[in-house]
Amino acid sequence: MNDNGMHVVFGTGQVGIALAARLAGSGRAVRSVSRHRPPALPGTVEWVAADVTDPEAAADAAKGAAVVYQCLNAPYTKWPQLFPPLQRAVLGAAERADALLVSLENVYGYGPTDGAPMTEDLPLAATTAKGRTRVAMSQELFAAHAEGRVRIAIGRASDFFGAGVRESTLGERVFANAVAGRRIDFLGDPDLPHTYSYVPDIAAGMAVLGTDPRAEGEVWHLPGPQTVTTRAVLDVVAAEVGHPVAIRNVPKPVLRALGLVNPLLRGLAEMQYQFEQPFILDTGKYERTFGPAGTPLDAAVAETISWYRTERGAA
Repeated sequence: MNDNGMHVVFGTGQVGIALAARLAGSGRAVRSVSRHRPPALPGTVEWVAADVTDPEAAADAAKGAAVVYQCLNAPYTKWPQLFPPLQRAVLGAAERADALLVSLENVYGYGPTDGAPMTEDLPLAATTAKGRTRVAMSQELFAAHAEGRVRIAIGRASDFFGAGVRESTLGERVFANAVAGRRIDFLGDPDLPHTYSYVPDIAAGMAVLGTDPRAEGEVWHLPGPQTVTTRAVLDVVAAEVGHPVAIRNVPKPVLRALGLVNPLLRGLAEMQYQFEQPFILDTGKYERTFGPAGTPLDAAVAETISWYRTERGAA
């Protein structure tokens, strides 16, 4: 039912670009929206410049949309202040276009689960500032859906990794350092199971939510590589780069102390609970409904390292 009409993707970060490419590759009409033109966008994708802090600009960019995808983000240090207005503008744009809104979320809203796997029916019981912001944003979407203002589908993913992902727990501090033969800085216990989400899998899942009517009105945990411990992920990284990868763990008191003068580290310290207990995203609901999905861990790591090697060679 959503195959006809324009698919409008707000955001041209890693997920937004991958999602636009996937939708265009399946023959759908796609428009990408961002403030600045991205360096790489499939030739069949229309690009529109818009400052989404302006709701009218967002609405103009979404004209004619059958599906709107919210893949925007905000600077980590100003997340609670800047992110809600961005989502609100995209929500308003989808409402005015009478389009399905597919929104990408993280899992901050659940808060600590004492190691229990996260399922879609968990209460949103966040205890952090960023987590409470995420809860409020989710509730805005549900309220708009309940009031009949807009149809929604929500996809949730855990910590991102993949080509182009730098600012992530499994980003530059891991892959760039491993490729260069340097130690990896890790904040938390690497011997606990932790779900990491691979960007192409996130894009694939979001595309399904935007094109399968069974997704509407629901929250879906997006599949990815199998969940293992972070140390097991780093073992795969070491095998791929061909040499051991040493880990330097940053103790929590040190991180908190550094956070007194560094806003980014202060934000990371706030979310540290995710690495002090098993952190497992249960994707069974999605796979029971739409079928098996997710890239094998070895392949996802190999693709990510290949990108970082190319970047290092070009530097």
